[in-house]
Amino acid sequence: MGIEIERKFLIDMDKWQPLDKGIEIRQGYLSTDKERTVRVRTKGDRAYLTVKGGTHGIARLELEYEIPLADANQLLDKLCHKPLIEKCRHLEKHLGHLWEIDVFFGDNEGLVVAEVELKSEDEALELPEWIAQEVSGDSRYYNSNLSRRPYNKW
Repeated sequence: MGIEIERKFLIDMDKWQPLDKGIEIRQGYLSTDKERTVRVRTKGDRAYLTVKGGTHGIARLELEYEIPLADANQLLDKLCHKPLIEKCRHLEKHLGHLWEIDVFFGDNEGLVVAEVELKSEDEALELPEWIAQEVSGDSRYYNSNLSRRPYNKW
């Protein structure tokens, strides 16, 4: 059983430029219930089914399983809620932490969010200069909510 402890931030685009070409991610949701989400994701040529529990503070239960890419594409195209989440993920290390920077496109065009996973909820974290604002507690930025109410509809 895995516990995800994560903080989420908006990016100052005047201070951040991608260091890599990133990897394209397409994801959709079979369930977006507040206490449990079921996500299907393709990430390059791999695919995953992820079940997440409700968020408590910045932590939640997360279980992830690799599935066949063809199965994931069928689930995304035929069963997942629309619109799908489309984004390019960039990875950057900063002072011992791995940051995932997601540049959204499609219905969430213009949104850029950085996430960092922590070992504990009270772990010290020095923020990169390109961090603008923390949005960890703002449920609008959960990908499951962005699939129901995209950024371009705010």
